[in-house]
Amino acid sequence: MSEENNSVSTDKQKEIMEKYDPDSGKRELTGWLAKVAFIGLLSFSLFQLYSSTIYPLPAQILRSVHVGFGLVLIFLLFPASKKNRSKGKIAWYDLVLALLSIVVGTYWIFFYEAIVSSAGSLTTLDFYVGSLAVLLVLEATRRAVGIPITVIAVAFLVYAYWGRQMPGFLLHRGVDIDNLVQSMFFTTEGILGTPIAVSSTFIFLFLLFGAFLVKTGVGQYFNDLAVTLAGKRTGGPAKVAIFSSALQGTISGSSVANVVTSGAFTIPMMKKLGYRKEFAGGVEAAASTGGQLMPPIMGAAAFLMIEFIGIDYWTIAKAALIPAVLYFTGIWIMTHFEAKRTGLSGLSDEEMPDRKEVFKKLYLLLPIVAIIFFLSSGISVLRAALYGILTTILVGLLREEKFRKIYIAAFGIGFIGFAVYGALTGGFDLAFALIGATMVTIVVSYLFDGNFVETIEALVDGARTALGVVAATAAAGIIVGVVTKTGLGLKLANSLVTIANGQILLTLFFTMIAAIILGMGSPTTANYVITSTIAAPAVILLGVHDLAAHLFVFYFGIIADITPPVALAAFAASGVAGSEPIRTGLNAAKLAIAAFIIPYMFVLENQLLMIDVSIIELSWILITAISGMIAIGAGLVGYWYRKVEWYERIPAVLGGLSLIYPSTMSDIVGVTAFVILLGMQFLIKKDKIGVPVYKARPESSREA
Repeated sequence: MSEENNSVSTDKQKEIMEKYDPDSGKRELTGWLAKVAFIGLLSFSLFQLYSSTIYPLPAQILRSVHVGFGLVLIFLLFPASKKNRSKGKIAWYDLVLALLSIVVGTYWIFFYEAIVSSAGSLTTLDFYVGSLAVLLVLEATRRAVGIPITVIAVAFLVYAYWGRQMPGFLLHRGVDIDNLVQSMFFTTEGILGTPIAVSSTFIFLFLLFGAFLVKTGVGQYFNDLAVTLAGKRTGGPAKVAIFSSALQGTISGSSVANVVTSGAFTIPMMKKLGYRKEFAGGVEAAASTGGQLMPPIMGAAAFLMIEFIGIDYWTIAKAALIPAVLYFTGIWIMTHFEAKRTGLSGLSDEEMPDRKEVFKKLYLLLPIVAIIFFLSSGISVLRAALYGILTTILVGLLREEKFRKIYIAAFGIGFIGFAVYGALTGGFDLAFALIGATMVTIVVSYLFDGNFVETIEALVDGARTALGVVAATAAAGIIVGVVTKTGLGLKLANSLVTIANGQILLTLFFTMIAAIILGMGSPTTANYVITSTIAAPAVILLGVHDLAAHLFVFYFGIIADITPPVALAAFAASGVAGSEPIRTGLNAAKLAIAAFIIPYMFVLENQLLMIDVSIIELSWILITAISGMIAIGAGLVGYWYRKVEWYERIPAVLGGLSLIYPSTMSDIVGVTAFVILLGMQFLIKKDKIGVPVYKARPESSREA
């Protein structure tokens, strides 16, 4: 396939990432400072692997060291302002903050017994270290995540302290400084609470899994596979973007990062074919944002649900599968109708990759298959992530054909050796033998190729990716700690239900608005923590299933990335496409219209989450939902089998909504409207069937 499609330079991608993704605004260190940062990042990953798999630590120590690593590295890598980003130097005050972060991160190690036995009382030293921890977390969050979530965390602290001065239902007795510091850093309800607990276990290992996938070359393979399967279809490049971004979501937890990496490849292809640049950017933004919704590896906030709801991750991933498929189906339908409307075909044979070469590398998908198997087999999420990493390393070894026989022999010998050892020392253990054989193969690979270097780089990249998550979850812990200490969550939930007059749809609407507004300036993890502790309880009070309520706020927290006026994923896509940001955001929101409907569907009809549902019921729900999205897509785009006239478009949208709404009466109305509109497509203006409204021109001819 021609490389000219990928016309967005690496420097341009980096510029866009730094503009729209706070996590990308790191210093470019040189010399000994770069080596210190490298060693720090590598140590962070090794510590996490050690504590998660070999020697489990007490919760407070694990979490505080996790926070300490994050703080130190953030102050080394993230400057106080963007102006100092490219200087390659570290200001003296950043070094001081890094040293203070070491004190905070190691404090629990040295004083664990004294703190645990203190029954909540603080020494003077405890007070100062706890206060310092709060201040360092806030500053690190400002640098690595952004100002909005930092302001929200500070507002919650202010609310906790000045509770006696608060109006109405917000009034509480107030929390004095000593109690506030104690709850923020010396309990498992503040900074060291549930969010950081999940970050220090599940999230970190899955970020490492994603880093190893990138090193294996899976990211580029996703693009090649997507082009092979969808490139020649009607409007091919747009469908490539959808397919590729759904897959990229497995290795990228950021909508902006997904947009830039995938969009640098797909957006120029779409523009070259003839798609309007705002539409091309909108397709990529909508598809990339949905990557966090697609199992098996969803956005980091999905792992928080494990602790917040108390259910296993596989149940969450299984419940999210059908909504995610419907989301991408909706975008696929809209892009298909747009391509038909503008007469766009697929890619030419010259632009297509060699199918045989692409399918020869299908083994690169084995880590994804493996992680699905591990998650569904009932083993712990931590073990599943570890086994996924090992599988990825093994698959990466298959790329070097000249060493394959050596690696296969090493694996076989290792398996036999560990199997015999296990049988002699207490019984054959398949998992023990497989892991042992894998480790032997990896060690052997270090002797023959550069796999050792790639392993080290993946460990460093994984830790670097985790820094923004550490800051976000630590700040979210402050918010959760205040909510727990003051009882604010229940108060807000009750008031939200009261404002909505107990109406489920109105309560859901208010919750959606809150999630979108918070999502405009906060990462998904922090957004989910806030809305799940404040808004989700209101929905649950009205009898909604816990999982449905939490997935509802999770969905809209993510969709905020393509909802104007602050739509970071869409703005990043506009940077790649060279389009107007707001128009790109509006196109993305229109294409992702399903995302604004599906959450209401699964709240009102839990069967969509595969909760207490039969195959027949689920099949009918899927048929009506997809039919509804076809009708809505036709109404919004203005094309089906032919141009949809203005008097057909409104009934198409209303009929589609009726099909999507889960009730027998609405299904009857929707099916009737659908059949009538479909019949009109073939009975009226039959000569216009398949005729585009206008013929789009490739970008090069438009510029000419």
